[in-house]
Amino acid sequence: MMDLKELYQEIILDHGKNPRNLRKTENYNKDAKGHNPLCGDKVHVYLKLDEDKKVHDISFEGQGCAISMASASIMTDLVKGKEEHEVKEIVKDFLEMIKEKDQLNNKILEDNEKTKLMCLSGVKKYPMRVKCATLSWHTLTSAIDNTQQEINSENID
Repeated sequence: MMDLKELYQEIILDHGKNPRNLRKTENYNKDAKGHNPLCGDKVHVYLKLDEDKKVHDISFEGQGCAISMASASIMTDLVKGKEEHEVKEIVKDFLEMIKEKDQLNNKILEDNEKTKLMCLSGVKKYPMRVKCATLSWHTLTSAIDNTQQEINSENID
């Protein structure tokens, strides 16, 4: 039987090698760029919110390490179809889990979706990698809030 660590690694490898939603959303109405100068990760998140503030489509372009790509891929997969306020709650929950908490506390995601997110929890042990895992999430927040400034991982904790 596969242990959790192996399952997590498999999910990260799969999303890292075959990122979901790696493209430019047509007719997007929000977007933001993120950059991690330490390891060169770059991400551009495209969002199409409908009139009910629901994520009609989300995608990203960019390049980076496997963790950065896998995280962006998993993120776009999980927030598609969610409402803006749900997306913000998922982002907040994920960022707290990556930094200090052991579990995800939101009630929005299904268990199998939480497993996908939890696979990134291993980066806690490697502080430099936390920024790789969180870059796309901070960039998504910037896109939703429409701040129009590039996210630089040097400036986020």
